[in-house]
Amino acid sequence: MTQRATVIVGGGVVGLACAHELIRAGRRVTLIEKGTVGGGCSHGNCGYVCPSHVLPHAGPGAVWSTLKTLFQRNSPLKVRPGTVLANLGWFLGFARKCNERDMLAAAAGIQALLNSSRSLYEDLLARESIDCEWEAKGLLFAFHSKAAFEHYSHVDELLRDRFAMPAERWDAAELLEREPALKPGSVSGGYLYRSDAQLRPDRLMREWRTVVERAGVSIREQHEFQGFVERNGKAVAAKTSGGEVEADEFVVATGAWTPKLAAFIGCKVPIQPGKGYSITMPRPKVCPTYPLIFEEHRVAVSPFPSGYRIGSTMEFAGYDETMNRDRLKLLLDGAAFYLKEPVADGPREEWWGWRPMVYDGKPIIDRSPKFPNVVIAAGHGMLGLSMAPGSGKLVRELLTGEPPHVDPKAYSLSRF
Repeated sequence: MTQRATVIVGGGVVGLACAHELIRAGRRVTLIEKGTVGGGCSHGNCGYVCPSHVLPHAGPGAVWSTLKTLFQRNSPLKVRPGTVLANLGWFLGFARKCNERDMLAAAAGIQALLNSSRSLYEDLLARESIDCEWEAKGLLFAFHSKAAFEHYSHVDELLRDRFAMPAERWDAAELLEREPALKPGSVSGGYLYRSDAQLRPDRLMREWRTVVERAGVSIREQHEFQGFVERNGKAVAAKTSGGEVEADEFVVATGAWTPKLAAFIGCKVPIQPGKGYSITMPRPKVCPTYPLIFEEHRVAVSPFPSGYRIGSTMEFAGYDETMNRDRLKLLLDGAAFYLKEPVADGPREEWWGWRPMVYDGKPIIDRSPKFPNVVIAAGHGMLGLSMAPGSGKLVRELLTGEPPHVDPKAYSLSRF
C-alpha cells in the first residue's frame, strides 16, 4: 500500500504535536512554516501544563469586567475600542457565552483536552527522553486582598465538585512559609493545584523538533502558505512561497493567523489575536519555588531551572506588531508587588505573541467545509501548550478513522 502523505501548515506546538502523531501513525509528513518552528506564541509563553484552567474566559460577570478596560489606561486586560468595532461579531459572541450554562459546557470540552494532554506529555517526555525542564510541582494562585482570596473559594469549590480538580488552600501564614519568595504583607492566601506542571517552551520545541525530524518529518521553514491546489473537490497540494507540496491530506494549525486563511479553508473562524507579553531573564537569588499566578494583577511567574520568566496580560489590539512597553511595565510592577526579588541582573528577552482566542474558549478541531481532506486545528487561546498533545492525537484520529479518544463534537465548526 502506498504511504499516505500529510502536509501540516504551521510550526507551533499544535502543528508539531500533529506531526508527531501522524508520523507515528505511518504517514509521510511534511511541515511547512512561514517563519521558524516554535518562533511564534509557542516560544515565550509561561510554559504551564495546567488542567486547573478548565474554565473559559467567557463566564458570568466577564462582560462588565471587559467593558471597564475600554476606559482604563493600564488594565491587565486591555481591549481597544477600535478592535471591538472592527470585530463586533466576535465580541457579541463572547457576550452571549458569558453565562453559567455555556461556561460549564465549554469547560467540559476544555477539560477533556487538558486531561488528555497532561497524561500524554508524561508519556512523550519519558518515551522520547525529551529534556524540557519538566517539573510537576503544581501551580500556585496567590491573592493580595482577603476579598479576592475568599471570592476565589467559589471557583475552587466549582473546580473541586464539578471537575474533580481539588486545590490545597493556604492562608497567608502557610503561603509565606511554603513560598518564601513572597513579601510579607503582599498576600492574604493562595490555592495550589498539584495537578499542574511546567516546562520550558523553547526547549520543548527544540527537542520535539529533533524527535519528529529523526522519525522522518520533513520541515520546511520560510515557506509561506498561499492556498491549496484543488482537484475533484479535494486539496491535492499546498501552495507555498517555496513551491507546491503535494499530499493526500492537510492540517491547518496556524493559530491566530487562521482567520487570514478563510478563502483557502472555506470558512471564517471566530479567532481574535490576544496579545500576550513576557520577559525572560536569569533566576533571581530569591527565586520562587512554585510557578505563580497573581490573579488580581494578571501576572504569571515561571521559575525554570535554567531561567526565570514573567508573563501574561491580555491585549486585544488586532494584528498590531508593536512592542507596547506599558504592557511590559505592568508585568514588572505586578511581580514587584508580590516578590522579594522580582527581577535579576543579566540579559533579558522581551517578547510578545498572539494567542488565538475563540470566544467560547474551545479550540477548533474539525474538517474544512471546503475540502474533506483538510483538518483545521486552531484557536487554543492561552492553552495551546497545555492542549497540544491531546489535539495532535485527535487530529490523527480524525484523519486515520480511529475512534476518537475525546468527543470531537466539542471542537466542531458547526457550533458557530
